[in-house]
Amino acid sequence: MIADPNPIHLFTTLWFWSAFVGWTLAQMIKMTTGLVKTGQVDFRYLLSTGGMPSAHSAMVCGLCTSIGLTEGFDAPITMLAAGFAAITMFDAAGVRRAAGHQAKILNLMLEELFKQHKLRQNHLKELLGHTQKEVFAGMLVGIAVAWALAAYWPHAPRTFRCPASPHHDPAAASAPGRP
Repeated sequence: MIADPNPIHLFTTLWFWSAFVGWTLAQMIKMTTGLVKTGQVDFRYLLSTGGMPSAHSAMVCGLCTSIGLTEGFDAPITMLAAGFAAITMFDAAGVRRAAGHQAKILNLMLEELFKQHKLRQNHLKELLGHTQKEVFAGMLVGIAVAWALAAYWPHAPRTFRCPASPHHDPAAASAPGRP
C-alpha cells in the first residue's frame, strides 16, 4: 500500500509535530511578550495574526525542514514544501502587511468622521501582516523546532519516494514495517 489510510497517523509524524510546535512556540512567544508588556495573560495571542515572530512562517518552515530532513532536501516533495513556505512568507510580509496599512488608514478616516458626525465606530484589525524581521524570526523558529524534533524523534521516518524519482528504491519501499 502506498498511502496510510488511517488519518489518525498524521498525528504521529515528525512533519505534523514540527509544523504544530513551530506555530505554537511562535504564538507562545507573542503571548509571553504581551505578558511582559502588560502584566496580564492574554490568550487571544494564541490565535492572533501579526507580531513577532511570525507563526505562519514558523509553521511552514517547520514543515518544510522536517520534510527535507526525512525525505531529502533534493526530493520533489521538499521543493513543493519550500515553494509553499516561500509563498506563505511572501504573503505574510507583503499582501497582508499592505492590508494592515490600509486598515490603519481607514481607521484614521473613521475616527475623523466619527468626531464630526454621529457614526458607529467599528475599527478594522490593523495587525494583519508581518515585517521582514518578524517573518525571518518565524522562519528561524520553524527551522530550529524541526531540527530539534528530528534529533529526538523516536520513530524512523516513514518515507515514500515516487517511483519516477531518481531516489526511488523499490526494495526500501516494500521493506517490512513500511506502508
